[in-house]
Amino acid sequence: MSERVTISVANHIADVRFNRPDKMNALDTEQIDAIVAAGEKLAAMEGIRAIVLSGEGRAFCAGLDMGNFAASAAAASSADKGKNDSPLQKTLAERTHGNANKFQHIVLQWRRLKAPVIAAVHGPCIGGGLQFASAADIRVVAPDAKMSIMEMRWGLIPDMGSYTTWRSFVRDDILRELTYTNRIFTGEEGKELGFVTHLSDDPHAKAMEIATEIASKHPQAVQLAKALINKLPDLNEDEILMMESEGQDQVSRTPNQVEAVYAFMQKRAANFTD
Repeated sequence: MSERVTISVANHIADVRFNRPDKMNALDTEQIDAIVAAGEKLAAMEGIRAIVLSGEGRAFCAGLDMGNFAASAAAASSADKGKNDSPLQKTLAERTHGNANKFQHIVLQWRRLKAPVIAAVHGPCIGGGLQFASAADIRVVAPDAKMSIMEMRWGLIPDMGSYTTWRSFVRDDILRELTYTNRIFTGEEGKELGFVTHLSDDPHAKAMEIATEIASKHPQAVQLAKALINKLPDLNEDEILMMESEGQDQVSRTPNQVEAVYAFMQKRAANFTD
């Protein structure tokens, strides 16, 4: 069997691809485990300044593999016969990765990586797929991509951590409508609704272009800027101002910051160290 998530690195950019094209990169148990492993590998890698996340084949990610999910639910129901509490509920409530469960972690790990993540989205980006894209710093989406907060179709709620990301860029009434109805919208409409940063007929190429620009910047400054932006929804004004000051103290007057100034003045590419 081919590797479920592939990672290739060049010029400080990690090109990460979901690799289950025959199933439109849908999430079964093996795919989920591979995504967790990929995130852990990226977190440990040195010299990564930007990450592009995309899907092989016809889709970014079509969400849960419902055949796999139905089999798991049936097994849980059989094991739980005669009991009041669902083992699935107990499993989801258990915090296995810091403040998250495994399913929340596979999405939020992309937001928590030090380097910025750019999602390159084409084809179906449904349910869990949209939640992966929503955890990225930047989303480049094909105009005809098909997107949906799909969970309500199956009598479920979105539960992969995306309420923590959507609150920062989706208007409240829009989020409610899309969650309650699970209607499908295109990448073009997604731009109007707040889900899409850029539209592109070639999302991967555009994402790599953005990643190349990010990778040319002072890497520690970019990482600190991301850390601050990630925390904005949870901080008050005093905390934001202090985090700004502390971050600036960490990067200013360092060799990389001096190099950024000289490179700009001398009209050349900067030579940063990681």
